[in-house]
Amino acid sequence: MLTYHLLHPQILRALGEAGHGAQVLIADGNYPLLTRTHPAAHRVYLNLAPDLVRVTDVLAVLVEAIPIEAVYVMRPDSGDEPSIFGEFRAQLPGVELEALGRFEFYDLARGPDLALAVATGERRVYANILLTIGVIPPP
Repeated sequence: MLTYHLLHPQILRALGEAGHGAQVLIADGNYPLLTRTHPAAHRVYLNLAPDLVRVTDVLAVLVEAIPIEAVYVMRPDSGDEPSIFGEFRAQLPGVELEALGRFEFYDLARGPDLALAVATGERRVYANILLTIGVIPPP
């Protein structure tokens, strides 16, 4: 038994295989995970029911498990900022959110650096977030 929050064996494996520069997608319930992620990425389906599990729940656990050096979010075509972006900022202090258009975000998530894609039951739209894993400096 592990003593920290991240217990999911598939997610642990994917993160263990990933390294600096690899990316992790946490997708809302509307995200086309099968067709808009890299085929070699690990896919984990946590979308048990509407709003179970939410993107912010997964993010809270991953923030404790990996260093994050960059964050990409999907912005609506209208340019309006979804309220969930404020929650992302609160969970990721000191890390800027880089907003991309929908298709630009899809293209990045289909890239070869995507190591892990996590589907959630999140019902809020534009709640997708793509994390780039950073470096753990030597002691």
